[in-house]
Amino acid sequence: MKADIHPKYVDCAVSCACGHKFTTRSVKSEIRTDICAACHPFYTGAAKFVDTAGRVDKFLKRYGKAKDAPAKDGAKA
Repeated sequence: MKADIHPKYVDCAVSCACGHKFTTRSVKSEIRTDICAACHPFYTGAAKFVDTAGRVDKFLKRYGKAKDAPAKDGAKA
């Protein structure tokens, strides 16, 4: 590794808008974030899952083939 070409790697205090704070190492001495693992809905278990099956059924009902549709051009089902 060449000398004097790399940035200084120092202790860094990370703080989130929710109030969670922790220490890591970085080239910056302080980092402020809007969201972290302590307050993000995915990590806290408060995530809301979308009913994808219902959306697929709605799409197929609107644009897909109907189950009871008669075959066209005399084709056998």
